[in-house]
Amino acid sequence: MQHISSTADIIGPVLILDHTEERQLHLAALFIVPHGVPLPDVTTASGQAQSTRLASYSKAEIWAARFTLPTDQNSWYTWNGETFSVATDYANDLRIAYVSCNGEEHGDLEREGSERNAMWARLKEQHKTQPFGLLLHGGDQVYADEATHDHSLSEDWPEKLPRDPSRAELQDLHTHLREKFFERYASLYRSPEFAWIAARVPSLMQWDDHDICDGWGSLRRSRTYSPVGQTLFTVAREAFLVFQHASTADSLPGRFKDSQGHHLGWDIALPNLRIVAPDLRSERTRRDIMGPGGWNQIEATRDQTFEGRTFLMSSVPLLGPRLSLIEAIMVLIPQMQKYEDDLRDQWQSRAHRDSWRRMLRLMIDMCQQPNHNVTALSGEIHLATRATMRLKAGDEMHQLVASGIAHRAPPKVWARILGNLAWFGEAPLAQHPIRIRRIPGQRFRYVAERNYLILERQNEAWTASWDIESSGLSAPMQI
Repeated sequence: MQHISSTADIIGPVLILDHTEERQLHLAALFIVPHGVPLPDVTTASGQAQSTRLASYSKAEIWAARFTLPTDQNSWYTWNGETFSVATDYANDLRIAYVSCNGEEHGDLEREGSERNAMWARLKEQHKTQPFGLLLHGGDQVYADEATHDHSLSEDWPEKLPRDPSRAELQDLHTHLREKFFERYASLYRSPEFAWIAARVPSLMQWDDHDICDGWGSLRRSRTYSPVGQTLFTVAREAFLVFQHASTADSLPGRFKDSQGHHLGWDIALPNLRIVAPDLRSERTRRDIMGPGGWNQIEATRDQTFEGRTFLMSSVPLLGPRLSLIEAIMVLIPQMQKYEDDLRDQWQSRAHRDSWRRMLRLMIDMCQQPNHNVTALSGEIHLATRATMRLKAGDEMHQLVASGIAHRAPPKVWARILGNLAWFGEAPLAQHPIRIRRIPGQRFRYVAERNYLILERQNEAWTASWDIESSGLSAPMQI
């Protein structure tokens, strides 16, 4: 294949798993292509892949090349003269990486690359030693909070809103936000540490608030349902589908549960493995974490017979300590009231107590299926930790939290406060107490260091370990 020199300006490929069917992985390779630059073909053992343009921005177009690879053997594809090996033998032993919080709220695009992406570089070296078959992204793949800056309608979002913006002003805001979201995704996807592994490991992504804006859904309705708020959500949703799923609203991959896209929950089944990712943002309100679509997805999942392991991706931790005490204190201290939305984001918020119990009952029902185990995967809190919920007959459901891959850790004192709060325990359901546990080798329940999670299946048994920035790789723990 002839090398085209101008392809040096193309960002990609970013490999995304669409769905599985009859022992075939349906994949998309995403490219960000400057205007006027030809896109070289993607080829596999089966031939040339079909490429489709997904979106156009002022500086580039977004393209996706779709192709299939087998699920019962390792495989490859080529692009622009380079061959990319892909560990697609999902029928046997398997390694999965789980990451979250790939950025920060302020100044993320100005951070020095090797510092920002140090954990991505570690993940790259892990893959070189023992390849990963999947890369799960648990939310906040981008931090888009600053996208609202530099426009008169959104400069002071969400504190101040214009009273009655015109259609022309809102269209101008729409254009401004689209370009700002593009800028953030392009910056992240071109970083060499991320780009190397993203081209070789199929990704599955679930969004959280910073993929839209800080606290989306936990902000007051006067903000989220305002013309500015709805414009922001529309742009963020388009960018989420284009850049994180290589799709558009009218061509969602088969793993999505609502073909109309009113909620963006998805699940996917592999040999003895199911990954379920409900959408905790599209239907969220200050009183509801999920709407009818999300609940229908989880209830349908509960009713399906499945043997093997289910990983439930809950972008905010499903098992956690009692937060009502902190919420009550915040109400009394004006300086802390600005953090109310952060706590309201959590399942454990007193505003979501009934929803939390409902979700936990569904998880217990799923855990009771024969020959079936459920493990929750979460991020969001910028700390590493784990938790368990007691089931019948002495069994436990595990939750593993890895956060963040690029977000710098909060002060250690915050981790200690949460650890002390967790000492009291929590039992939203009688006879099913929740406990925050220590990661093997750690002194405290919460670890204030950057981290990612490694899930490994060997001979049908699963283990989990955390790669923690200063502490190093934790000992494998059976789950």
